[in-house]
Amino acid sequence: MHTDTIRIPVAPGVEIAADVAGRPGAPTVVLGHGGGQTRHSWDKAEHQLADAGYYAINYDLRGHGDSDWSPDGGYAIETRARDLIAVAGVGSGPFALVGASLGGLTALMAACLGFEPAALVLVDIVPKMSQKGVAKIRSFMTANPDGFVSLEEAADAISAYYPDRPRPRDLSGLNKNLRLHPDGRYRWHWDLRMMTDQRADPRHMIALLDAADWTDRVPTLLVRGMKSDIVDDEGVADLRRRIPHLEIADIRGAGHMVAGDRNDEFNAAVIEFLTRVMPPR
Repeated sequence: MHTDTIRIPVAPGVEIAADVAGRPGAPTVVLGHGGGQTRHSWDKAEHQLADAGYYAINYDLRGHGDSDWSPDGGYAIETRARDLIAVAGVGSGPFALVGASLGGLTALMAACLGFEPAALVLVDIVPKMSQKGVAKIRSFMTANPDGFVSLEEAADAISAYYPDRPRPRDLSGLNKNLRLHPDGRYRWHWDLRMMTDQRADPRHMIALLDAADWTDRVPTLLVRGMKSDIVDDEGVADLRRRIPHLEIADIRGAGHMVAGDRNDEFNAAVIEFLTRVMPPR
């Protein structure tokens, strides 16, 4: 499946990088990755969605990957939601929003701001997250501001954070998430200012979600990693109260990075749901 990379202006001085695949004019699926990741975490899902008859837009969130960083260091969830709405404008309706972690919160906020999708898929994310898991992620993302002397050292850091995932023999894939700087050190290619931007606190989303009326209409799927340290039973029950017709796909053996841990099972669950609630023409 052929993929094109485009850049989408979303604000003065800010462009979003995205890969697009599939037939323009087909129902559109927008893929948003998690914090600290890039669009490449969705590569296989993007191709399979295009093969299934959808137009897939797979984008780097602001401050990540090949997308621009905020000139003022602002990363409020509303800002990210407006980016998402602009990115979706490249496609044509009906739209499905698929978001993992930060990408999922962004999709929820876009819906709360009036961009009602035909379908919503939340990948291991709920508004009421386990704070222990959130603290673990924040600790990892802020742990090495001076970077690493080698890809091997970066791989060691990942293995320490996520020991259940096998360490890859070929470390070249890390080049999608790291950049080699002039000082010879590798640094994660995300804007660390997002970790301290108080405008990026998503907790007020719960009030918006409670006031929303789309929650009774939009088919919504929560794909949950059964080994997740972010989504627990309390968080699932809380989301079900807010979205009464919520469907849940439990992926066994997967942690918070569901698509990376069990990619085939994840893709199958998402495509089954989408072809049922938003079938391709």
